[in-house]
Amino acid sequence: MRLTITTHVSVDGVMQGLGGADEDRRGGFERGGWALPLFGGEGKGYLEQIFARADAFLLGRRTYEIFAGSWGTWADPGDSPIWTALNTRPKYVTSATLTDPAWANTTVVPGDVASIRELKARPGGELEVHGSGELARWLLEHRLVDEITLLTYPVVVGQGQRLFPESGPDAALELAESRAFSNGITAHVYRPAGRPQYAGS
Repeated sequence: MRLTITTHVSVDGVMQGLGGADEDRRGGFERGGWALPLFGGEGKGYLEQIFARADAFLLGRRTYEIFAGSWGTWADPGDSPIWTALNTRPKYVTSATLTDPAWANTTVVPGDVASIRELKARPGGELEVHGSGELARWLLEHRLVDEITLLTYPVVVGQGQRLFPESGPDAALELAESRAFSNGITAHVYRPAGRPQYAGS
């Protein structure tokens, strides 16, 4: 399977607390819910298409618990590709402490290179990572990612956890697709392309 990451970020790279005021208050974060006022229409349809093509999901512990406590408890609305995908397809969660996940079709896996490569070697089209900032950064650092989709919202949040750390590994990216939606959200699909070239080197 191809391993893909889909992440919602502000223009200043914040990915924390996009779903609501109380979704993630780590570090004293007080600006949760910055994405919801803009989420809908074309952007929502685009995200639904991404979820619909997933063969399986790979999630970090925190994102898994957020999803399990929402998508995993809501009754089937009958018309949500996101709900259908999350509730019917395999979910793998990286955790050293979670032992008995209650959400159906969930398997706990160790967060090491060998286990992720084993998942990628299984038959199927796409193993999707959503949110899961720490996991996403680790996967990128170990060059296990085949594609990144960034949904960038036209807002500067000014605080919070960012997708990319201030200091970390570098990477060149090849732009595979870009779209702009009427509400100002843009979608950029990138594929890793080795290391960047630097002037004068």
